[in-house]
Amino acid sequence: MSRLSVLKALPFLLLALLAGAPVAAAQQARQTYSSSELVDTGHKFFGEMSSGLASAIERAASSYGEPNGYILGQEGSGALFGGLRYGEGTLYTRNAGTARVYWQGPTFGIDFGGDGARTMILVYNLPSVPSIYQRFGGVNGSAYLVGGFGITALRLGDITLVPVRTGVGARLGVNVGYLKFTPQATWNPF
Repeated sequence: MSRLSVLKALPFLLLALLAGAPVAAAQQARQTYSSSELVDTGHKFFGEMSSGLASAIERAASSYGEPNGYILGQEGSGALFGGLRYGEGTLYTRNAGTARVYWQGPTFGIDFGGDGARTMILVYNLPSVPSIYQRFGGVNGSAYLVGGFGITALRLGDITLVPVRTGVGARLGVNVGYLKFTPQATWNPF
């Protein structure tokens, strides 16, 4: 290619680069999920049980801001003073794609009953997908018969997880515990 043809093509190349710059900047700037996006996703995921979803997400957004990821999954738990919780789902992020995750953990407290739930976990300040594979501690309270809707928060360092659950069962109590996230399923909650 001659120098003259390169000089003639240069304005068109610059125009193409400038036209693509706002799109690339907008994609880089949006690293979090808005409340409306999460409510829409939650309504699709939870279905008819989602009447309190919008208010739960609004509460989380007012406390923690916009998450940079979320997990959609299901879990089961049971307790008689001490309890266990097991779950599985898919982590969605703006910047790192998706990953399959499993969680399990013990609870201790004044807690009785069992439940099965569909769960949306809002993920705040997650720097990378491997950072989810840790233990996150917190306090949880439950009070429902037949069905219910709950929200709680778990934390480790700067990373905060806010599980939003809707499920069936009978549960009453308050407990303290942690959830351990792993890339493969395991029965070991510790």
